[in-house]
Amino acid sequence: MDVGLVFYFILQLSWLIPTAAQLYSNACNETCGDVPIPYPFGIRSGCYDYNSWFRVTCNETATGQKPFISRINLEVVDWYQGAENLVVVNNPVTYLNCGNKTTSSSVNLQGSPFFFSSRFNQFGSVGCGHFAAVFGNNQTNPISSCLQKSCGDLDSKLPHGCHAVIPENITSYTASMTEILSVAGSNRCTSAFILTSQRPPYPSHYYSYGYELPPSDSKFSLPDDISIDTTHVPAALEWNPCDLEAELCRNLDTFVDGYIQSCGNVDIPYPFGTEVYMNEWFRVTCNETTDGSRPYLTMNGLQLLSVSFLEGTNVVNNSITYSNCLKTDGVSVNLTGTPFLFSASHNRFVSVGCDSLATFHHSPTDDYPLGGCLQPICANFGTLNVSCSSDIPWDLSSYSVNMKEATYPNNSSRRSCGSAFIIDQRYLEAINLNHNAASNWTLTHVPTTLQWSTPIRGWCDCRDGPNAFWSPDGQYRWSKVGQSYLCVCAANDDGFRFVSTDICQDQSPPCRYHYRYSYMLCLNTLGNKCSSSSPSCPSGYQYSGDVCVPLENLTVKSEKSHYLAISIGCSTSLGTLFVLLGTWHLYKVLERRKSIKLKKKYFKRNGGLLLQQHVSNNEGNVERVRLFASEELEKATDYFNENRILGRGGQGTVYKGMLTDGGIVAIKKSKLVEEKIFDETKLEQFINEVMILSQINHRNVVKLLGCCLETKVPLLVYEFIPNGTLYHLIHEPNAEFPLTWEMRLRIAIEIANALSYLHSAASVPIYHRDIKSSNILLDDKYKAKVSDFGTSRSVAVEQTHVTTRVQGTFGYMDPEYFRSNQFTEKSDVYSFGVVLVELVTGQKPISSSQSEEVVRSLANFFLLSMKENSLLDIVDPVVQNGGPEEEFVAVAKLAKRCLNLNGKKRPTMKQVALELEWIRSSEEANAIQQSADEDSDTTDDMFEVSNITSCSTTGSVLKDSVTRSLDA
Repeated sequence: MDVGLVFYFILQLSWLIPTAAQLYSNACNETCGDVPIPYPFGIRSGCYDYNSWFRVTCNETATGQKPFISRINLEVVDWYQGAENLVVVNNPVTYLNCGNKTTSSSVNLQGSPFFFSSRFNQFGSVGCGHFAAVFGNNQTNPISSCLQKSCGDLDSKLPHGCHAVIPENITSYTASMTEILSVAGSNRCTSAFILTSQRPPYPSHYYSYGYELPPSDSKFSLPDDISIDTTHVPAALEWNPCDLEAELCRNLDTFVDGYIQSCGNVDIPYPFGTEVYMNEWFRVTCNETTDGSRPYLTMNGLQLLSVSFLEGTNVVNNSITYSNCLKTDGVSVNLTGTPFLFSASHNRFVSVGCDSLATFHHSPTDDYPLGGCLQPICANFGTLNVSCSSDIPWDLSSYSVNMKEATYPNNSSRRSCGSAFIIDQRYLEAINLNHNAASNWTLTHVPTTLQWSTPIRGWCDCRDGPNAFWSPDGQYRWSKVGQSYLCVCAANDDGFRFVSTDICQDQSPPCRYHYRYSYMLCLNTLGNKCSSSSPSCPSGYQYSGDVCVPLENLTVKSEKSHYLAISIGCSTSLGTLFVLLGTWHLYKVLERRKSIKLKKKYFKRNGGLLLQQHVSNNEGNVERVRLFASEELEKATDYFNENRILGRGGQGTVYKGMLTDGGIVAIKKSKLVEEKIFDETKLEQFINEVMILSQINHRNVVKLLGCCLETKVPLLVYEFIPNGTLYHLIHEPNAEFPLTWEMRLRIAIEIANALSYLHSAASVPIYHRDIKSSNILLDDKYKAKVSDFGTSRSVAVEQTHVTTRVQGTFGYMDPEYFRSNQFTEKSDVYSFGVVLVELVTGQKPISSSQSEEVVRSLANFFLLSMKENSLLDIVDPVVQNGGPEEEFVAVAKLAKRCLNLNGKKRPTMKQVALELEWIRSSEEANAIQQSADEDSDTTDDMFEVSNITSCSTTGSVLKDSVTRSLDA
């Protein structure tokens, strides 16, 4: 069990606790980048209120995802907290004389619900020596202006520019900038803009309708971060439900029960109105005509004849199209992009006349018609009502009429004057089509029904509440359901029996609801197409048969049962939550205890007690070693991934790691457990390496940073040495980076200095016991670092040797040590002599002949070559071609002395280090050679121990130096 599982069960139980978010919108908690998108704005359909003006698009920019108001394409910067009708956007700047900077076209908000707020914005200009003015709403006179400072009076510490109050709200503006003193060739760059007078964060207490901006010369100044290079500035957009320029002039919440508006003798119920209306498309203007006051739809100029809220329709005067007449054709109405459609259930396409084929299309450019009818032959035309008609499609939003002469056989009559139009068929008899001749018609308009919503079957709730409203005559109530639906409940089902549902049908009489017959009106909004043949349900509803029903049962429960269910749900949820949290907490406590116990076990097994014993006996300077947590080293090595392995040695595997502070380290995982058997010898080696390295502080010895003993296998943390081993550099040469003689001599000196320090300068003499080229690491500057102290031993000052079982590497092991089991400081000198021979010859310490039957020791081969005066035959060509002969010959003779089979005749490491320094000086090379010749008796005993370092092999051949432990 873990945290994710606990919270999974919590989420499964959360449905028992009703929340306010579930009552509003569970899926509309939207963000874009780091900007939240509050209501009424939204990204997805159904999350933004009213209509598409409040739709937000989340666009990818160079600085990440940014929200843009879709239809005006302005980036949203922030919101005024607590202000419902205010948003901050990035407003473009207008430039003048600014080189390649484009003069930005000002934002035009006309026709949208937004405007630049005079309460929260000011007009500003950046530059010097100009008079800046702003013109609002296509006016010819400026509404605000300011004068920039003279270019000679500028303070370099302040923004260069001016600002002024905007006295009125504006939906569009243009800025002009005029130079005060025109100087030939000056053309100074200047800019102008509208920006918000408040700085972020934009708190709610600035927002009130009675708020007055402070004087521009006292409390407001241009922000310091605005300069001539600024391309956009923050500006405040406001939308006022009652502002005349706003498309969303009224919200449903402002509707007054029983209130009805009128113009002339036409009643105008909601959603239409002159003062209270749903949105700008339903706004009505009452105009005075010769026939008195007449209502017109403000947005498209159609005369409004009547409104039926229950049907979701309104009747308008639609123009007639004439053909072959002395009359001007009417203009067809285009309703595309509006909430209105031509009602297919009420209207028909009608054509009056004879000898013509009348068709209608979506637009004049369409080739194929949507429908049409054929007028009768003119020879039969008398005083009868001559016309033809056809149905129209349900989703018709625009049309164009085409009339052409029909082809009748044996017809010599001439085509008469004809007309075509879409008309509500209920008015056909009222307009009296039976005239003496079609050419005598005087009609220019006919009544046409527009559908702004579609009735669909739905079981909804119209009970009293803050969002439920009634009609003026009290015959129905309605409320808003989601973004695009209205719930309508009527007192009777006269005329709506085909679509209404009795909400009392499943209740025992008497029914407690006066408005018991419910249905829904699906509003024609952008992105929401309504159809009575294939209707959709609002959010929170689903189809049951052919009726939209709420997901929750609308059956009224008793108040006691309701509270009991909530109490039981809350109690169960909280009880389960506490049980799960308690179980999770107990689990974590037990896991923590188990982990602590296991770490203590590992600490003890990995030598923690032995390390503490050394500390208590004051052996070494262990307090400098850092104890790492196992979790930190696991993360540093990607849980000891195979790809992080730097190398494997006799005492363990080395991984590359990165600590939390970014430091690169080498982490050595000791080999203490092999084939599930605990090896106390290797444990002692591990603790020994910690003790040895804790006492060493030398630039040519790898630095121990710390260790970890609480893991299954103990870990050592070293400084990271990036360029591998000396063995790799010698025996796997890189043509692009050859190992020159100068480098070889320097590396030899650095190794010798490190060993000299260990033998004589350290606080306690230390014998390395495994000197070889693969234990010499090279840092980023190819400086030598002696490593791998797993087999090293510290000795008392008066002690001359240590007696142990034989350990070491074939090819590097002192023959004297092999015979006697006594390791002295001269044993390290012998191993160093082999490394010197490797540097001079470039050959491996152990190699096989071509027959692969005899293993050859490099030390013996080298001594034989020196005896036969054939040194130059085995010297590495790189050394011969790049180094002075006297130097590498001197080094070879020094190596010969180090390889003396009699340990007492070998020089000390201090002497070796000094002689190598003398060799590098070149002036003492000859003297050293003479001194070295005196020890020529070395090779006399060369083959006494050849059975130790050279042997026959039957099954395998050692081609590289390998570490072995030999029990004596």
